[in-house]
Amino acid sequence: MRRVRAASVLFGGYQHPTQMIAVGFGLAILVGTLLLSLPAATAQGQTTTWLTALWTATASVSLTGLIIVDTPTHWSVFGELIIIGLVQIGGLGIMTLATVFTVLVSGRLGLRARLFAQAETKTPTMADMRKVVRKVVLFSLVCEAVAAVVFTGRFMIGYGESFGRALYLGVFHGISAFNNSGFTLWSDNIMGYVGDPWICLTISAAVIVGGLGFPVVFELLRSWRHPGRWSVLTRITVYATLILLVLGTLVYLATEWHNPGTLGRLDEPTRVLAAFFLSAVVRTAGFNSVDTGALHPSSWLVSDVMMFIGGGSAGTAGGIKVTTLGLLVFVIWSELRGEPRVNVGHRQVPDTAQRQAVVVTMMSAALVAFCTYVLLVLTPYTLDRVLFEVIAAFSTAGLTTGITNDIPPAGQLLLIVLMFVGRIGPLTIGSALALKERARRYELPEERMIVG
Repeated sequence: MRRVRAASVLFGGYQHPTQMIAVGFGLAILVGTLLLSLPAATAQGQTTTWLTALWTATASVSLTGLIIVDTPTHWSVFGELIIIGLVQIGGLGIMTLATVFTVLVSGRLGLRARLFAQAETKTPTMADMRKVVRKVVLFSLVCEAVAAVVFTGRFMIGYGESFGRALYLGVFHGISAFNNSGFTLWSDNIMGYVGDPWICLTISAAVIVGGLGFPVVFELLRSWRHPGRWSVLTRITVYATLILLVLGTLVYLATEWHNPGTLGRLDEPTRVLAAFFLSAVVRTAGFNSVDTGALHPSSWLVSDVMMFIGGGSAGTAGGIKVTTLGLLVFVIWSELRGEPRVNVGHRQVPDTAQRQAVVVTMMSAALVAFCTYVLLVLTPYTLDRVLFEVIAAFSTAGLTTGITNDIPPAGQLLLIVLMFVGRIGPLTIGSALALKERARRYELPEERMIVG
């Protein structure tokens, strides 16, 4: 009980749960930076520079996967375990882990702990948060275990790895795939397995499931046979995800089919597999089976849009989220039809949700535009490469055109901030900075404005 009271005193000054989330992720990055700075974390037994350690810790906790040093050659096994541990922390969420710890220590949850857990898991109600957190943790571990088993078997049978090595590779990449981080133990990511459906499809499945979001996954498990009963959140997330997967695959096939640097060097079935894999991971995970730096500029533009959209809410994906995009589409459709209210299916969307979608999108676009301008000033690279890098960092997608290592320290610090903001979300940052909410006690007279 003393530990629980001490934690309550320590965090009692934070009036909003989102403040606690921001502080929690910040502390995880700080601890990860210190651990990765130790000589034992490197393969050569040397101290890593603070910027490299901070970058790697932020990329791990934020599930971005962008690297500035080669993971298998620079880091020792101890360093790799730190990285994948930070990925797990970032995936499950600081507040989810803190809630589990509180339950284990005190056997019950207080109101503050319930608010924190609800803010992290984004559950609509506060009913039995212990059950929600337990389901989140259990589902995550099961998905990671299934992916790890497939990887382990494939590396043993298909590539002759010993059981110990195959198990290590399987567990590492199972955690990395489900949490949409994109970290691998190969210098070329998974380009060496571009034609292996066991590896590519397993990663794709883990990325998609992890990126859907826990509320959507749990609802699908309950009523996947009855789409008519799905909530608005689930409908938008599922249908938008399917549409983006199909469109992305078709666009990459059409654009990169004859590109010798990407799909052009592969046989036809492998081209389809590689295009689907790119479409599945580009919105949120840093895996790549082809060289993203060799993509056509038109494919970079498509990737920019996909990364900016991201995955589902309350999952391991980044970006503004497909639910935000879907809601904005319905807002536009309702406005074009002259309808006073926004309806999705047989439900009416509240005005607060519409405003949140606009705020998240505009804040994100403004942040991306500002950081792109700064990097254009700091680096000699063209707009298409810099924009790709900025959106990849903000959306925690983790892909790169190959310029990450050559960005000056000031630019890398800017990308570190972007990765942090992209993980916890622009709206969370804004809420965390607001010390208290102000309720207006009066209404001003209305005045129409000219729009457009």
